[in-house]
Amino acid sequence: MSVPAELNYTSEHEWVAINDGVATIGITAFAAEALGDIVYVEPPETGATVAAGETCGEVESTKSVSDLYAPVNGEVVDVNQAAVDNPEVIGTDPYGQGWLFKVEVTEEPSELLSPEQYTQLTEGEG
Repeated sequence: MSVPAELNYTSEHEWVAINDGVATIGITAFAAEALGDIVYVEPPETGATVAAGETCGEVESTKSVSDLYAPVNGEVVDVNQAAVDNPEVIGTDPYGQGWLFKVEVTEEPSELLSPEQYTQLTEGEG
């Protein structure tokens, strides 16, 4: 399973890429694999305020429904409509076309995991 080195992660299996104060967020390959066939995604709405660690949406698969957690504090500035319309892309390209939403970060997150920490976390769960 891939854990891209340029990203940060949460213990709830979201990935985060922060560029120029905007965080792009998605679920990890580990989460996508655990969920199986993803059939529905409900990201937060554009303009919504999210808080790190709080539930902000959900991902539904043929197996279960999982909450999406915001890894940062801020305002949602973009939602990946392509992933909403075709949620299977989340499973096939979780770190690329399967991103879920973008947040203008109001406070730098402190609880994010490094790729090494996330790998250790998932090795215990795999």
